[in-house]
Amino acid sequence: MGEWAEFAIAFGAFLLSHAIPARPAVRARLRAILGEGGFLAAYSLVSVILLGWLIAAAGRAPYVALWDFAPWQMWVPNLLMPLACILVAFGAAAPNPLSFGGRAVERFDARHPGIAGVSRHPLLLGLLLWAAGHIVPNGDLAHVILFGTFAAFSLAGMRMIDRRRQRTIGRSAWDALAARTSLWPGEALFDGRWRPSLRRLDPVRLGIAGVLWAALLSLHAPVIGVSPLPPL
Repeated sequence: MGEWAEFAIAFGAFLLSHAIPARPAVRARLRAILGEGGFLAAYSLVSVILLGWLIAAAGRAPYVALWDFAPWQMWVPNLLMPLACILVAFGAAAPNPLSFGGRAVERFDARHPGIAGVSRHPLLLGLLLWAAGHIVPNGDLAHVILFGTFAAFSLAGMRMIDRRRQRTIGRSAWDALAARTSLWPGEALFDGRWRPSLRRLDPVRLGIAGVLWAALLSLHAPVIGVSPLPPL
């Protein structure tokens, strides 16, 4: 069990770094000390550092194979990651009172919900695509625990946030705001409640998605130590 100690400690630290600031009293105190921008910057920095440690610890954990690697498996994360980057670029700091943070309800247009038409929780959906895509080529116990936990957290978080927002803003108000949005990807599109508009597509956010994808692709080998590119 000692060989798994670093992985367990890193996982515990990462979970605590999210669970403790989520408590209303702690969150309010940190915001009072750091300000809203300072709190978000510190929270993001700590999250990135601990996530990097957690991924590195998973790589150093004892290798327990659950399935054999095959070259085709590398295509799965490579196909899903551009979509995840788009979700993150369009979801980050976007007016969306239906997801965590509940940002800018006054600027949210329920008739044209933007990325919320694809998913009310684009950041969690992006996390789900990242995690699920990386499970496939990483068929060892430590990485399946790592990415499987993130995938399960994303799925559970979508439902949990929906219930929490329904309580905080009231079910009737939530129903009105969510009328043309989706929980599962494209749900509102498929049942005719929402139609995307190319005129409303933000080229700046699309460019940010491209830069984010290129950065992740180029930094993967020097930071993680493994090339993310599938064999051609």
